[in-house]
Amino acid sequence: MPDIKNIINGCLKGNRRDQELLYRRHAAKLYAVCLQYSGNDEEARDILQEGFIKIFKNLIHYKHEGSFEGWVRRIMVNTALEKYRSKHTLHRVDDIGQIPEIDAEPDNEDYAGLEAIDLLEIIRELPPKYRMVFNLFAIEGYSHKEISKMVNISEGTSKSNLCRARIILQRRVGSYTGLKKKLSNG
Repeated sequence: MPDIKNIINGCLKGNRRDQELLYRRHAAKLYAVCLQYSGNDEEARDILQEGFIKIFKNLIHYKHEGSFEGWVRRIMVNTALEKYRSKHTLHRVDDIGQIPEIDAEPDNEDYAGLEAIDLLEIIRELPPKYRMVFNLFAIEGYSHKEISKMVNISEGTSKSNLCRARIILQRRVGSYTGLKKKLSNG
């Protein structure tokens, strides 16, 4: 199997086989990234397609320094951010009061039966601005200062959105695991 440097060089020469190889090597992981930032599968596929167009257009700028996977992931995240900003979803969302209260915060035992796919689905159900900030901070590792510039909000708003996202996630995880326990005991 050709190494990534040879595949990139082939792509730069317009070799369709190498372009397909590059796509096949990275599409699944990048689609997972797109799902984290999108509201649904269709939007994730759009982000993936737009992101790969950018990857192929910008391959000439990749300097073979650092991780290629990290480089393409950053392009995908930026593509998702552009999609997010283009939808003008930066409106104030005060839905935290609409989330049903639970008796107690979940403890580690409550998380034990939670599958990763379930957690990703719960994250995808967050309001878009909370999901965006949560993903950028908790998954991508950006600071609130960086997020504020990327999403065009203040650092305080970034911190507030992260806090609200965490509260929503805690409540939904608690509700989810509570329901799961009831179903397994009932």
